[in-house]
Amino acid sequence: LGAGDVQWMTAGSGILHQEMPKGDSSGRMHGFQLWANLPASLKMTSPGYQDVPSAEIPKVVDDDGTSVRIVCGDFWGKGGPVEGIASDPRYLDVWVPPGVRKRLPVETSRHAFAYVFEGAGTFRDASQPAAVLTEEVGSTAPAQLEEAENRSLVLFDSGDEVIVQAGESGIRFLLVSGQPLEEPVAWRGPIVMNTDEELRQAYAELGDQTFIKKS
Repeated sequence: LGAGDVQWMTAGSGILHQEMPKGDSSGRMHGFQLWANLPASLKMTSPGYQDVPSAEIPKVVDDDGTSVRIVCGDFWGKGGPVEGIASDPRYLDVWVPPGVRKRLPVETSRHAFAYVFEGAGTFRDASQPAAVLTEEVGSTAPAQLEEAENRSLVLFDSGDEVIVQAGESGIRFLLVSGQPLEEPVAWRGPIVMNTDEELRQAYAELGDQTFIKKS
């Protein structure tokens, strides 16, 4: 994997994988791994893999300098190269220049979040955002931030748009949304199912080497 590349994997009935991103000249890199649940009807679908080079990811630049790379889903008249994914996800890489205030549409039927990884800014208005440092996600009383800074997760409530005010260094963030499945989730380690019984069966198959299904 090179800079800006995307690997999109559908585990389905079971997949084993190993890969190594390529760092810079000093071996440094940063990347993002996002897990999206499959609906129960597709849990045992055939596994799949899409390797998307950075050059194939469309980028749209607005008049105010705001740029959006569209990995998955449709946005501003462009469609991302990753297609055929359950829950209709939208995965955007957004850059808003210093001092710019930007409105980004999000349908009210979607659940959405942002993850800030460069610069800082504030999210506000209709979507009732709450920003927390990722180091504190899951704690009993995470401190909410007035300004979303690097490594901040921003959770949105209901609303039809995300409004961001970029700080003096601008702000870059992932904006991710999808249709909620509204199904029970049973999760342990790298396996996500709908019931504990399904989890036990999956781990039993992993142990007796029948986890990978022959097509």
